[in-house]
Amino acid sequence: MSSRLASKVFIVTGGTSGMGLAVAHRLASEGAAVVLGARRKDVGEQAAAEVRAAGGRALFVAADVTVEEDAAALTAAAVAEFGRLDGAFNNAGGMNAFGPVPTVDRGAWDADIAQNLTSVFHSMKHQLPAVIASGGGSIVNNASNLGVVGMPEVAAYVAAKHAVVGLTRATALEVAEQGVRVNAIATGGVDTPLARATMLTSDEAHAHIASLHPVNRIAEPAEIASFVAYLLSDEASFITGAALAIDGGFTAR
Repeated sequence: MSSRLASKVFIVTGGTSGMGLAVAHRLASEGAAVVLGARRKDVGEQAAAEVRAAGGRALFVAADVTVEEDAAALTAAAVAEFGRLDGAFNNAGGMNAFGPVPTVDRGAWDADIAQNLTSVFHSMKHQLPAVIASGGGSIVNNASNLGVVGMPEVAAYVAAKHAVVGLTRATALEVAEQGVRVNAIATGGVDTPLARATMLTSDEAHAHIASLHPVNRIAEPAEIASFVAYLLSDEASFITGAALAIDGGFTAR
């Protein structure tokens, strides 16, 4: 594996399973120090230990990034531990509201907005000053393919992820001259614990979701991780303000 991220420090929110954990492993394998932020301390400490056991540098910080104080503390911990911050993969999210809009409970709506949108706002609000102070860097936000297309009966999630794309683009324009790139990824179906709990709940459901992708399968987390690592690296130095599909052709239909 290359060392193109040597000496760099990145935060990964939702970093203890699925895409987040795969990204953490990939970044660490390329020489970066990774700071994993998530709510569950036991799972988080185990995830960080796995990265360290593979030869990487990793720190876990218990943080619920829907809470601004936790997002601030996560960034502060990264800088305190490793002396700088070069970027982040803002990946924390979840699905809570299901069904047609007239049936959606307000609490479930609020939870989707908080977990998928407000968490990214809180994270970037505190990450950006630290990245700028380190001389610039890159932030990648996970917007999902549902950040660029619609899907029925998950309107709150779709709305939040569309807003992540808008937030990404606006923020990219704000910080471009300060050496910070901000991009979103529009991921298709990915085999993660969250997906298995919400959408890939049976063999039939798995086959149906796979069939929505022209490649007729869903992604492995490692496939997403390789692209995120590229966007966070200096090799992607001319890419900012973009919502980039990594979706097996899902949004090309």
